[in-house]
Amino acid sequence: MLAAQATLADFDGDVLVTNGDCPLLSPQDLDPLFALRADGADLAIMGFRPEKGLLYGRIVLGADERVLRIVEPKEASPEELEIPTCNGGMYFADRALMFAWLSRVTNTNAKEEYYLTDIVGLATGEGRTVRAHFAPESAIMGADTPAQLAQAEAIFQAQARRHYLAEGVAMLAPDTVHFSWDTQIAAGAMIEQFVVFGPGVRVETGAVIGAFSHLEGATVASGALIGPYARLRPGAEIGPEAHIGNFVEVKKVKVGAGAKANHLAYLGDGVVGAKANIGAGTIFCNYDGFDKWQTHIGEGAFIGSNTAIVAPRTIGAGAMTGSGSVITQDVPDDALALERHGQVNKPGWAAAFRNRKLADRKST
Repeated sequence: MLAAQATLADFDGDVLVTNGDCPLLSPQDLDPLFALRADGADLAIMGFRPEKGLLYGRIVLGADERVLRIVEPKEASPEELEIPTCNGGMYFADRALMFAWLSRVTNTNAKEEYYLTDIVGLATGEGRTVRAHFAPESAIMGADTPAQLAQAEAIFQAQARRHYLAEGVAMLAPDTVHFSWDTQIAAGAMIEQFVVFGPGVRVETGAVIGAFSHLEGATVASGALIGPYARLRPGAEIGPEAHIGNFVEVKKVKVGAGAKANHLAYLGDGVVGAKANIGAGTIFCNYDGFDKWQTHIGEGAFIGSNTAIVAPRTIGAGAMTGSGSVITQDVPDDALALERHGQVNKPGWAAAFRNRKLADRKST
């Protein structure tokens, strides 16, 4: 706190101090501190009532529920350790008063540390009014170990699932869906089982996110169908009524309305026009080892199965590519692009191969 004193030297107003290791703390949890200040408290603090309070400072209350002091566990008497009200580490007071109290804090205690909590006793010693708001333990909990982080994540996910269900998002198995802190899903969307939303995802109404899909940094427009088993990476923009099917990966591609890539494709860096059809096994060869290049698929184009498009390339509107082609040149509108070597049949070769292998096995 003292490190911020110079920065706040000319600030005229209240200062709110919060802990940095409370991942579930929300603005709504802090609102009551503002209400306490408005109601006349010189210092408002946040507390909670944990199931196990061994590691927390105790908030000692007077008969009128005013806060008298905070005592750290190592300084507490056996009687004080039985107090159920614990310190949450949030303080709200006038800037000038806050730093005046801090200037008087000493390290004359069992740990020889400077306790921010001492400002409570200093305030009451001046006859100041100190009040506490007691928040849920989940709002205050830290995440100092992997186990605590997992516990906090579980609480957050449960809160998020309740929120989206209440907002009208359909989920077949809510406990299997995982959200990010900034996920945006509109009412009327459907989320199937085992879906993971990474940061930066927006899903519009009427969209369906199929089971076992993973989305991050992507937008999904109304009526689009994603998955199952699809992966949308950052920069994926899926248009209205578009289909991104099983084992299709999309990265930094804008997919037009009604376009389809129903299975087994990689679309990286580019544009897919409206109502284009991307066949199974299609690859946008977007990386040459040094730079990323764009592939543009025109409206209504048809990309045959197992086509590799070596970017930068443009496939015109209404154009088609033959299955198994490696496209290294632009394709004009409404043209058919074929790139295949002539097929060679060798009669009897397969039978001779099998006979040779069987003979080799018998000889060994």
